[in-house]
Amino acid sequence: MFGALLLVFGVDRATDAAAVQHLYYLPIIFAGLRFKMRGGVIAALAAILLYHLANPHLLTLRYGERDVLQIALFLAVGTITAKLTLDADRLRRLAMTDDLTGLHNLRSFEVRLAKMVRLLRESRAPLALLVLDLDRLKSLNDQYGHLTGAEAVRTVGRVIGRELPPDAVACRYGGDEFVMAIPQCTSFQAHRVADDLRRAVHETAPVLAGRPFPAGTLSISVGVACTRRDPDAAPLDWSSRDVDVGEALFRAADAALYRAKARGRNQVCVA
Repeated sequence: MFGALLLVFGVDRATDAAAVQHLYYLPIIFAGLRFKMRGGVIAALAAILLYHLANPHLLTLRYGERDVLQIALFLAVGTITAKLTLDADRLRRLAMTDDLTGLHNLRSFEVRLAKMVRLLRESRAPLALLVLDLDRLKSLNDQYGHLTGAEAVRTVGRVIGRELPPDAVACRYGGDEFVMAIPQCTSFQAHRVADDLRRAVHETAPVLAGRPFPAGTLSISVGVACTRRDPDAAPLDWSSRDVDVGEALFRAADAALYRAKARGRNQVCVA
């Protein structure tokens, strides 16, 4: 960025041409795109300084109309570029985020999962998938209303976000249904993560729709599947497409979830 500004400065000092002075905008725009507001403002201020040095009459603070306009444009280009970049990043995050829980939405999760499968395919490193849902949500809705149920789902989503292992990704893919992918994780490790998560939800004393509830009100059931070919893992064909590997893992984990439900809920089952 600063190298480009210095290059424009050299040409500006040698030519004093208005057309050349417009080239300052390019590194300012780049800085705003790359480094957001701080980069855009710093580049604009640097361009203003170099513009003064290239045009010595400005050092006496005798500004013509063109000079005032040029300085204002430097600042405007830097701040507007940075603001547009920040807005685009915010919209991108919103497009990837579940509005109720703050976790990834399904589309974003599928992209991340396919990338995990692709990266792990060569090394055959384990990849674990956890599928879970909130137990007895219908009873909570019927007794206390759907707002309470929605708050319960949000609470579980926050617990998941808090307990999420490094490099893992989680999403809400249905009303009260969640899925979590954990790279470099064996079925034994995944079971431990799932049980810690189950315990954290059960020990939470939530406030739902303004009403306090005791610990133990909420519980989840979790199904676990892993790519690692060990006695506790589901068999998986790594020659399949990335999306097929992800779908096979999900089906295995979902089947394990149903077994956890059948065994009385608030449990973890491994495929």
